[in-house]
Formats: sequence, C-alpha cells, structure tokens
Amino acid sequence: MLDRTPTLPPSISPVVSPNRPMWSVMIPCYNCIKFLEYAMRSVLIQTWYRHDIQIEVVDDASTDGDVESLVATVGKGRISYFRNEQNIGSLRTFEVCINRSRGTLIHILHGDDGVKFGFYEEIESLFESYPDIGAAITQHSFIDTDGNETANKNIIRNEPGIIQNWLYKIAAKPLVQPPAVVVKRSVYEQLGGFFAVHYGEDWEMWTRIASQYALAYSPKCLALYRGGNEESISGRFVRDGSNFNDINRVLEIIQAYIPDNKKKEIRKLAKRNFSISYANSAFQILKKNRNNNTAFILAKGALALDINLRTVYYIIRAIFQYFIMAAFDTMKAIKN
Repeated sequence: MLDRTPTLPPSISPVVSPNRPMWSVMIPCYNCIKFLEYAMRSVLIQTWYRHDIQIEVVDDASTDGDVESLVATVGKGRISYFRNEQNIGSLRTFEVCINRSRGTLIHILHGDDGVKFGFYEEIESLFESYPDIGAAITQHSFIDTDGNETANKNIIRNEPGIIQNWLYKIAAKPLVQPPAVVVKRSVYEQLGGFFAVHYGEDWEMWTRIASQYALAYSPKCLALYRGGNEESISGRFVRDGSNFNDINRVLEIIQAYIPDNKKKEIRKLAKRNFSISYANSAFQILKKNRNNNTAFILAKGALALDINLRTVYYIIRAIFQYFIMAAFDTMKAIKN
C-alpha cells in the first residue's frame, strides 16, 4: 500500500490518446455528501451543452452515504464515478484525480466547493489570451456550511492579465483557494502531484507552479470556497493544531523555489501573514461559536509563528471576548 503522505511529488503519467477533451473537472470527495450535489450542479449548469469536457467524481471510500447513486441521479450520465478501493487520503486521491484526467486543462473542484456561472468560459479566455501560462485563476469568495457567501477582500489586480511577481506574492501568502485554480495537465506531468502535507498542500503546489510558469488572473468572482466545515480536512487539522506543523513544513519546502536573495524576506513575511490570520481566526471563533479550545490553539500557534502588533491586537480582542462570554455565562447561571 502506498504511503498516504508522499515524501516527493508523485509522478503524473501523460495521456497518450489523441482524442482528448479540453477540460477535465475532477471532483474529489470524502464524507461531504451533503455538499456534493451543489458542487456537481455548479459545473453542470454551465457545461451541459459541451462535449469537450470530462466530469468525474473520485470518491475516497466515503461512508456518509451512497455517493455513486447521487452522482448517477444528478449527473444523468454526464458525470462519471470512481471509488477508491479503500480510503487513501487526500493527497493520493488528488493523484488519482490527475492521473485519471484526460483533458488538457484540469480543474480539481473539491466536493464541498463550487463555481459560479461563467467560470469555465472566463478561464478559457485567459488561456487563449496568454497561451504560455501554466495556470489560471479567478477571484474567489467564501461560503459557509449554510451557503451564505462572504466576499474576499484580497483583490490581486483590477484587470485580467498576468500577475507580476506572482512567485513572491503567493510564497508570502496563500492568496488563492483550490476551486479558483485551473492547471494545464502538462504542468502536473512536469512538476508532479501534491505531496508532503495534508494542510497547505495547495499553497505548496501553487508556489511550485509559480516558480516555473506565469499565471493569469481574472478579478471576476467565479469560484466558491467553503469555510467553516469542521469535518473537512482543514477543519480537523485546525482543531488539533496539526495545521501549524504542516505550515512550517511548507515554509521549508517553498524555500527551494525562491531565489537566494529573497528567501529570508519571503519566509519572514509568510510567517507574519499566517500569524495575523490565525490570531484573527482565534478571535472570530470565540465571537461566533465559543470554541475555546480551538481558539486557544490558534492563538498560541499565531504567537509561535510571529509576534507583531496586528497579531497582538487580535489576541487581546480574543482575550476580552473570552472574559465577556465568561461573565455573560456567569450572570445567566445566577439568574437561572
């Protein structure tokens, strides 16, 4: 049995068939059946008339329902289904997705995410306008488990086009989420698949691609990344603090992609950015759902990464929030 966490980028076999579709939309899923229909329909509604697209759900041996039946019901023959014989983990499932893909462009759409109408046309226009790029992205927003959308304030550029100094930008901060990214299959064939970590593996991949290829971006918000799903891999890693081990590992790996004269600067900036992000998350978690343990793990990890004014600001707010909630609970108990 293959190791669930490859230590090197897995090799991707080239497609030998001359009759290839333009697109492969590969939808990996594991125990996210309540979101999977949304993901599939978000693709079908804008591709139903096309014959140059492969759509396939790759199921990592889910146990939360009959995924195959759902795919058959929703896809009506337009979406194929493949199930791993046993659960092999996210990294190996991504590897299966890429190796099973036949298109020249690969979109790995996680089973709990989605895309808005026009995503595929917009991405196609970027590849047509900039044929030498290795990948293309659109702006993304966030949706919660109830489908409520929150705008992403990080606008990379105001007009479609090549992102200048993209390597330095993406190495310092993960500015893009998986549903917004489409990669040429030939790029995966050259650079290999996802490896090393289960949290931040996408950030490593986008940085690796940026070290070898230009990337084009559209400011149109056409991708939807689902946050707040505590049963997702990211959610589980944040709850137990494993995310910090993986982020530190990625920080080490991407040093190899950065020129020597920029390594120290980018690493310091990345640690600062993650520190601020996690400190803010600690405050938001206390504010919204009172998960004290997760908030404490995030705050502690944020300070371990970097101590700066913004991190301290958010942690002070988190501490005040904690005592406000404690006082409120005490008053409520006395009243009852």
